[in-house]
Amino acid sequence: MPIVVRIDVELAKRKMSVGEFAERVGLTPANVAVLKNGRAKAVRFSTLEAICRVLGCQPGDLLEFVDDGEPTP
Repeated sequence: MPIVVRIDVELAKRKMSVGEFAERVGLTPANVAVLKNGRAKAVRFSTLEAICRVLGCQPGDLLEFVDDGEPTP
């Protein structure tokens, strides 16, 4: 998947646990795992805003495009 979610990197920088992060953002730990493991198909802007607010970062710190070499349809 060409979009990689870097929540784990931002959590590690802040020494924040998934449980604490999930509680502060208003997500379940299971949904945080879905985001971290790249299994999410979408993320609401309101959720992205909450994540950025809790981590004190920009959306670009969390999301990265990685070219997988496949042509775009």
